[in-house]
Amino acid sequence: MAEWLMLCLIFVFLLSLVTIVGYVLYSGLLSEIHIRTGSPPIKNITIAYKFKQGPYKECGQLFTESCSIGRNLSSIGVFYDDPKKVIGEKCRCAVGSVLSEGDTKPSEELQQLYEKFGFRVFSFPEVTHVVSASFPHRTPLSIFFGVQRVYPQLESYIKERKLCAHPCLEIYRDDLIHYMSPLARQGDFYVPEVRQDPDRRLLGDNDSEEDRGTDITGADSNSECSSGSGVFLSDSRETSLAPSSVPSLIRHYRGGTGGGEDRSDRSSSSSSFEELDMEFPDGQEEAGTEQYSDAPSNKHLETTTEERGVVAGGEE
Repeated sequence: MAEWLMLCLIFVFLLSLVTIVGYVLYSGLLSEIHIRTGSPPIKNITIAYKFKQGPYKECGQLFTESCSIGRNLSSIGVFYDDPKKVIGEKCRCAVGSVLSEGDTKPSEELQQLYEKFGFRVFSFPEVTHVVSASFPHRTPLSIFFGVQRVYPQLESYIKERKLCAHPCLEIYRDDLIHYMSPLARQGDFYVPEVRQDPDRRLLGDNDSEEDRGTDITGADSNSECSSGSGVFLSDSRETSLAPSSVPSLIRHYRGGTGGGEDRSDRSSSSSSFEELDMEFPDGQEEAGTEQYSDAPSNKHLETTTEERGVVAGGEE
């Protein structure tokens, strides 16, 4: 009898071990990650969002709230600050749902429903080039693995190529988490609450010419790119929108007219552009660098509590 009991315990232990290992692997522990520079995973979008300033571990409630209103909509999070450099109470993010994409207009009924619950509506433009990666979204643990594995590689990729890429967007669509940082028109991804923050400098205002950021092809941008602002910033930039950078949810990973120095930036940026392994949409190979001249940047900016709880635990 004791032998049978021992065999049963061993069997249960082995079965549990296999189940745990399978769950972890299925969640994306060994999933291959491809960092790329090219067309974005989304077109121009209209979102319903709520702005939050505070520790990123507390944003799970906003994801849950937005998902409860539009259960079939993609979720989105935009993270503006680096918790490694900015205290938790000062970290800023916008969380909500994607109401429409491309030429499709958002449903007025759905828009009014979100506004009824205190959400604001804002639109992001479609940009030609972004730094992006994707990760499987299969279990709550996938978010933890995604942050732990994707963000360090994104940061290294951007810094090695001295790119100006910020802020960081996470789009939860179907079974994938899309991580994306625009390389141009970054200011258009900053929601009004960030632009109007009285404690922070406005994007692109009161900056010297050499402080202005440029995108990968040297196009002017009125959003800044420095070691102190935005996401995954180039070490060659020395200005500061705010003492913040490289947003993340775990491990604390989570722009100008041209003078002579601006033209110098354009030259170095173009050089960096040539070194990238770009992925162009069909028919755009030859148009590559011409699409970025003088890009304007003057517009405003499904996970559960359980999933965000996993992330919060990692941050602490």
